[in-house]
Amino acid sequence: MEVTFPDKNHTQKYLLGVDIGSSKTHALISDMAGKLLSFGEAGCGNYEVVGVDGFIEALNRVANTAISSAGIEKHEIASMGFGISGYDWPSEDPIMVKAIQSLQIDCPNKFVNDVMLGLIAGSTEGWGIVADAGTGNNVRGRDKSGKMGRITGNGIRFGEFGGASELVWRGMLAATYAWSQRGSKTRITQLLMDFAQVNSEGELIEGLATDKIQLNPALAKEIIRLAREEDLQAQEAVRFTAHELALNVNAVIRQLEFEKCEFEVVMMGSVFNAGEIYIKPFKKKIKQFAPQAKFVHLSIPPVVGSVLLAAETIGLRNRSIRKTLTQSIKEISL
Repeated sequence: MEVTFPDKNHTQKYLLGVDIGSSKTHALISDMAGKLLSFGEAGCGNYEVVGVDGFIEALNRVANTAISSAGIEKHEIASMGFGISGYDWPSEDPIMVKAIQSLQIDCPNKFVNDVMLGLIAGSTEGWGIVADAGTGNNVRGRDKSGKMGRITGNGIRFGEFGGASELVWRGMLAATYAWSQRGSKTRITQLLMDFAQVNSEGELIEGLATDKIQLNPALAKEIIRLAREEDLQAQEAVRFTAHELALNVNAVIRQLEFEKCEFEVVMMGSVFNAGEIYIKPFKKKIKQFAPQAKFVHLSIPPVVGSVLLAAETIGLRNRSIRKTLTQSIKEISL
């Protein structure tokens, strides 16, 4: 998919931003003032999913699409910013560098984990903390000087909860506790039975225990519905997940020494669409630890953050760039 914007001025240099995701990959090109010229889209680019070659292919496809539809040459690109799903550790730097070099664009560039794009795009000044509650969960942050803070982003394996997968896992525990009579009965049991198409609690638990039943993160929406309908165990699952994500945020607050300062927490990811039943306990836990925290929803596509990252890389920090990008992005639907 590509969208081309009119009135391009070829006397200017340009910024290329790419958001490489696990479901789809986006690219934007803007001029130095933040006016968008083109948009490109490709499929999954996470190298952990499609391999290094698939990552390189997706990156080249989306970048070349954006460059071609903008009607510019590669040598006119002044800077590039990349948010890369699957990039988590310094040991992965060579893979990222190899992929970016394959674009054959000789200009400054910077790459970060894709969740950081939400912070850069969603915060007023490009610093603070971002909490991502999508299929999984992640928390990243940076202060005014650029110092970074983070959790692992590896979910249940490292005791990090907050996303749909973790909420469904917590709901599964409720059903298991109800079966063994360790906990009270819950409508989550019937929800999971219906999903798995089994006729008894015993079949459900056996299927889960033997991995014959694999639960879908999409069930989180139904658990939230049951919580709204006052199922106590569903309410506890939602509360637990929200509190745990807040504790992940508090850990990054501690790393960046934000406890006593005013900063923004950018909320991104589908689980926040649950509304106050999730957001209220999430905010409360953070405010108890950092009273001056402010909360904002990410309202623009994260790929905007990659263009802002490209601008930062060459020292452009003008607020007008952010404003112009925000206005321009409304012209397309991502």
